[in-house]
Amino acid sequence: MPKKKTIEIIARGVCIKRGMLLLCHGKGKGNTYLPGGHVEFKESAPDSLVREVREELGVKSSAKRFLGCVEHTFKYEGKRTCEVNLVFELDVPSVSPSKSPPSAEDYIEFIWWPVNKLYNSSLEPFVLREMIPAWHERRANAAAWASTCD
Repeated sequence: MPKKKTIEIIARGVCIKRGMLLLCHGKGKGNTYLPGGHVEFKESAPDSLVREVREELGVKSSAKRFLGCVEHTFKYEGKRTCEVNLVFELDVPSVSPSKSPPSAEDYIEFIWWPVNKLYNSSLEPFVLREMIPAWHERRANAAAWASTCD
């Protein structure tokens, strides 16, 4: 019997300070992504985001307002992957764009990127390159949805 395909649920955080967005980058990889990770069974998405930031950066954080949801499909190691990203505003008091925060995990690193230049970034899902500046400018409470699914 073929292996059942799954959809991964991911909690992601948008941390913007002085016009700079905190991004995570897998060492040796081409793309960047928002801090966060998989939502575990019986864990809320905001709690998952806070846990992932603690694991990845070794610092305290808090998930704020829900910004939106992004479906995303991509190939990873030759296999089609599908995920649903639940995106929240993220407050990380101990980080500053004056210095890239050190990673608590050796396979990733963190960088700051100008929000107004996200279109030139390798941020995935790529639809976030337009959504994040819009969220940042409007600061509206209305959540957004987008998809990269065919």
